[in-house]
Amino acid sequence: MFAEEDLIMISAIEHWSYCQRQCALIHVEQVYDENVFTLRGTRAHERQDTTTWEMAGSTRIERALPLWCDRLGLNGRADSVEFRADSSILPVETKHGSRREKRHDDLQLCAQAACLEEMFGRPVLSGAIYYHSTRRRREVAFTPELHREMEWVVEQIRRVRLTGEMPPPVNDARCPNCSLVDVCVPSALVAGRQAYQLRRLYRAEAPAEEAA
Repeated sequence: MFAEEDLIMISAIEHWSYCQRQCALIHVEQVYDENVFTLRGTRAHERQDTTTWEMAGSTRIERALPLWCDRLGLNGRADSVEFRADSSILPVETKHGSRREKRHDDLQLCAQAACLEEMFGRPVLSGAIYYHSTRRRREVAFTPELHREMEWVVEQIRRVRLTGEMPPPVNDARCPNCSLVDVCVPSALVAGRQAYQLRRLYRAEAPAEEAA
């Protein structure tokens, strides 16, 4: 059992997999901001943000279902969970954008499966990512490899939360679309780090009398 302050939000797993620094800014520094991409994501989740249920044939669909896993110290909620007549359970995560494989989405969904397995005492073998823009699904199999990677990510997030250590900026193609780019200022931080490394290299290579 984990203390309440040591619980990891399921959403942090996706953030860490996408960008470790983004995850730390949100879940350690408590910094968050919106941009057009996060607002699109919020709009795609509107229906899933209200706790409700419905029947689709013999399948019961629970929306905004609270989730927890005592073993891993996780909590959060699922966009929707399908409880089917054959006793299988299928978590479904809604994403904005087109249908393509993204490892961070799969890891987040796998964490939901771990919660559902503990809560209902039965295996959850697969889930699905529903893409709001195209109204299509992508099935995700919860392999042992995916479970191991998900649990490793949870350990890394917990370590950063305990130490407060901030991962370095990346300054790559992810940054312009990130809502936290103005807080993270990756280009300035990377440039500063490169200048520091150049100064160290110059001092190491300079003649003794010049260095003196």
